[in-house]
Amino acid sequence: MRIVTLILIIFTLNATIVKADNESVYKGLSNFTKVLDLIQRNYVEEVEGEELTTKAIEGMLRGLDPYSAYLSQERYRDLEIGTSGEFGGVGMEVTTKNGLLEVITPIEGGPAEKAGIKPKDLIIEIEGKTTKDMVVQEAVNLLRGPKGSPVNITIEREGEPNPIKITLIRDKITIKSVKQKLLDNQIGYIKLSQFQEESSQELRTALLELESQNGKDLRGVILDLRNNPGGLLGEAIEVVDEFMDQGLIVSVRGRSEDQTREFYATKDGNFQQYPIVVIVNEGSASASEVVAEALQDSKRATILGTNTFGKGSVQTIIRLEDGSGLKLTTAKFYAPSGRSISEVGVTPDVIVENDNAKDKQLETAVDLLKSSGISRAVPKG
Repeated sequence: MRIVTLILIIFTLNATIVKADNESVYKGLSNFTKVLDLIQRNYVEEVEGEELTTKAIEGMLRGLDPYSAYLSQERYRDLEIGTSGEFGGVGMEVTTKNGLLEVITPIEGGPAEKAGIKPKDLIIEIEGKTTKDMVVQEAVNLLRGPKGSPVNITIEREGEPNPIKITLIRDKITIKSVKQKLLDNQIGYIKLSQFQEESSQELRTALLELESQNGKDLRGVILDLRNNPGGLLGEAIEVVDEFMDQGLIVSVRGRSEDQTREFYATKDGNFQQYPIVVIVNEGSASASEVVAEALQDSKRATILGTNTFGKGSVQTIIRLEDGSGLKLTTAKFYAPSGRSISEVGVTPDVIVENDNAKDKQLETAVDLLKSSGISRAVPKG
């Protein structure tokens, strides 16, 4: 199964005219042009009309939700580069919540992780500039830069009485989305750090290599989605399809018919015989939550760890004529059970907190697969 997507999922946007109250629309546009004219003629400093309209668009989208945003030509190019798995910056995924800039997760091996940045940290300043009510794309633009250049941030962390100042040295961020190793007891371990182009194929290759290394079928598979911020929905669906032979994986529901779709498993997967444990934490978001929820609802896997981030919305990327773009929330994810994970997240079957001394979550996952408590049988019906 091959599902073609861009960021998360791109729906075909029909040229459907949304009917609205024309009088209220015209009144709003009239007020907008009057305010624009007043600013241009009376503001204390001269402001270009294009700059004003751009700020107006940014403010309009900011008022909708944390994930909708206007993308300048540069930001649109950066977004395309990010999905290919290589870009320059500090290596962390961020979002906004109640007007605050929050870390979803640091990227494994990047400057942010090495500096000790954690999920749920609040970035309150970047280079002395407050991030209060800052849009995500503006923050990303400030954090990215040439390899070797410094960027100073200030964070607030739960449990810490005072803000923490950190200098990050930007680096070339290359994300290898899949890493694997063969654990003791013939258990295959897969670390999936992000859903990007070819992630599902990388997963297939990794599992085949583990089988070859083991010399026979694996005893089970641990799928580690900790600090996986999501990415391409189509790749996440294909990953689930490797482990399920039938049943609903996820439904995506928007306002219009062409923004509503259901995705089902097929019988094409190569690894449907293995018992699975999926490890998640508060840095697991979006597409990684889709994977965890689908495998949990189908009783195909045991989910272990801590509650996930809770990003259950779909952003459609629309390229505008001048090379800029629009990232617009057009739908929400719904689990096979019909539940939305937005602002709630996935609750693991087995709650295990980690500590700094050892990886208790991984140890528990291995113990579960060694025990007889997880069936190899793929649920039917």
